[in-house]
Amino acid sequence: MTLPRQRGLTEQATTAVDQACRMLRLPTIRSQFPDLAETASREQMSYLGFLAEPLLVECDDRARRRSERRIKAVGFPRDKSLREFDFDANPNIDAAMIHTLAKYEWIKKGLPLCLIGDSGTGKSHLLIALGAQAATAGYRVKYVLATKLVNELVEAADKKQLTKTIARYGRVDLLCIDEFGYMELDRRGAELLFQVLTEREENNSVAIASNESFSGWTKTFTDPRLCAAIVDRLTFGGNIIETGTDSYRLATTRARAVHQAAS
Repeated sequence: MTLPRQRGLTEQATTAVDQACRMLRLPTIRSQFPDLAETASREQMSYLGFLAEPLLVECDDRARRRSERRIKAVGFPRDKSLREFDFDANPNIDAAMIHTLAKYEWIKKGLPLCLIGDSGTGKSHLLIALGAQAATAGYRVKYVLATKLVNELVEAADKKQLTKTIARYGRVDLLCIDEFGYMELDRRGAELLFQVLTEREENNSVAIASNESFSGWTKTFTDPRLCAAIVDRLTFGGNIIETGTDSYRLATTRARAVHQAAS
């Protein structure tokens, strides 16, 4: 296709830009070009400045879309961010440490992270928020519930696809496993989960959220030796954050109820 190149014909030039953007797959420039051109004319921008403006707009929008695709691919059940987290409501959590973790050095080094605490203390919020920030920064992140992961591994083993599945979970930079230790696993399930952790050991990071202290994991992993090995995989060289036992989610609900009753 040959595009018109006449100068000074605004309508033809606009049509040419539209057609060129379609051919080059520049949807943001195509949709914003009229406004950008009007702004450039009003502000008497140089040719170089006007050329830079739509290109930067397109680059920014592509980066935004890539970030959205990465976040969607992670599989988070809901949106959570560190900005939304109320550190004042849970003094057990060191805000400085969390913000240090948000700089990703532990992910670069392939170190683990354990968030341990009762329900409502913010561990899943932090797990999702840290994972989302890492995904936005360009790291490959995957979120999964512990039971769902084990079920997937068992199904893969039955279909002779275990190696492929373990490799897929091994490739991501950060594997976020939520609700770790909530349910008892049979020996087969525990061993399959151990294989995933071993695949990632000292190469790629694992972050888990659990409502059980390490001493209580024997209820999930009933083989003591296997339980000890899993604890070792998830703690060696990593960070352990205890979010406590007081549910600030419950406290917030109670405070809201008291406020409504008083009003």
